[in-house]
Order: sequence, then C-alpha cells, then structure tokens
Amino acid sequence: MQDNINKDSSDLNHPPKAGTGGENVLEHFQPITTFVFDVDGVLTDGSVLLLDNGLQARQMNIKDGLGLQMAVKNGYKVVIISGASSEPVINRFRYLGITEIHLGVKDKLAFLQSFAEKNGLAWKEILFMGDDLPDVAVLEKVGLSCCPADAAVEVKKVSKYISAAKGGNGCVRDVIEKVLKLNDRWNYNTEISSR
Repeated sequence: MQDNINKDSSDLNHPPKAGTGGENVLEHFQPITTFVFDVDGVLTDGSVLLLDNGLQARQMNIKDGLGLQMAVKNGYKVVIISGASSEPVINRFRYLGITEIHLGVKDKLAFLQSFAEKNGLAWKEILFMGDDLPDVAVLEKVGLSCCPADAAVEVKKVSKYISAAKGGNGCVRDVIEKVLKLNDRWNYNTEISSR
C-alpha cells in the first residue's frame, strides 16, 4: 500500500514534459539532495500587507511549513534565498529548522554557484523554485527548475516543472513531497508538527 501512495499518487502524475525530448520530468526529481526556494511569490503569495506601524507582513502556508520540516528531518539541504530582507521571515524559517537563510541576495546565481562549490553539490542535485525575472538565471542552471502555477511567463518558459499550486498555496509542499516520495522518504515523524 505504501508503494502505491509513494509512486502512484495522482499528485505525481501531472508533470509537464521536461525539455523538448518529451522525457518525464519526474526523472529529475529523484537525484535531488538540495532544495532552494525564493520567498516572495513562492513561499508567499507575493502579497505584502502594509501595516500602520510601517511594517510589511507576508503570509505563508502551513502545509509548505510541514513539507520543509520533513525535508530537513530527512537530511535534505533546504536553502532560502531572496532579494528582500525581513527579520520575521528569518524567524519563521529558523522556527521550521532551516539554517541556510540568505536574504538580501542581489545575484542569486553567483550566490548559488558559491554555495554549490562550498558544499560539493552537482547542479543535478539542486532543485530551485522561483517565480519572477530575478530567478531566471538560476532556473536555467539548476538540475530541476520549478515554479508555481502563477509564475511570470518568462519563468514558466525555463522551468522543467510547473506546480499546479500557486505561490504561497502549497507549491513548495508539492515539489518536496514528490522528491521524498520518489525516494521512499515521505515518512511522517511525530517530532514534526504543523507550524
């Protein structure tokens, strides 16, 4: 029964083609060891709530949070990179057990090249999910380029996988779940709670 859940789940059966050869994009999910996510438009819906005190608030999805924790607990590297900077965002990811939080990054590709070299990572091991123009250069380089359903047209053109979920609405959980299920590591642990 577990194999049916892991391999045949309908959420694994809607991938678009990867490239022009018509190969199954799921083949690119299995070698992933490192998840890299943009924040605004991926882990959030891209909206910013302007508060009277001058702060800007973002909203994140609880299911994405559980997926991030499962990736960390299963030994995957999880990296957050964003051009924006926010202390509440840093605190949220720390709360989920993520230590690689890099905000205020202006050149994401240069940052990720350096990170990959320092950690001995091959590009094929890296999944990156972005949603807008600053993400295109990284999406063109990584082994598995992903984006939410509501990403910019230019991003969709270079992404191997387009989630059925929109930014901030489960797209992060979608890709994490696929990687873990394809590697038989989608095992819920009671140490993990919805956060």
